[in-house]
Amino acid sequence: MSKSVKRVMVEAEKSNLGIQIIQTEAPTKTAQQAANFVGCHIDQIGKSILITGAYTEKLHLFLTPGGRHVDLSLAAKCIAEPTTKADARQVRTVTGFTIGGVSPIGHITKIPVWFCPEVFHFETIWVAAGTPNHLFEIAPSRLKDATSARQASFLQEI
Repeated sequence: MSKSVKRVMVEAEKSNLGIQIIQTEAPTKTAQQAANFVGCHIDQIGKSILITGAYTEKLHLFLTPGGRHVDLSLAAKCIAEPTTKADARQVRTVTGFTIGGVSPIGHITKIPVWFCPEVFHFETIWVAAGTPNHLFEIAPSRLKDATSARQASFLQEI
């Protein structure tokens, strides 16, 4: 088992989340791949989108439904500074995960987490568990509590 998945498991146990991490047969780097694998709607996949503050260079995780995108101008209002998408090096350095496998829990450095209200349209969501080949299912409210996430509207209009 990878160090990344172990970190997710340890944090889940500390938070009493009672999750079961599953391994996929093929990478699920995209929300559509993950939805196809677990047999759910694409928006039931929680995407971890990493945004960097332009002034502070601090990383923030924005959890979105799988079929939606973060509006950077709305994300900027959340964090009170201009934003850019984080690069792969920064994501790996700060979270300990590679893009396509970033879990909302188990980061090597604590970062602010944001949830959009649309995530709560589902009883459970599926999120990455540390690698592009690992996922877990959880109630959004339990994940929000475990990550101390703030709720805000930051999705692009459809």
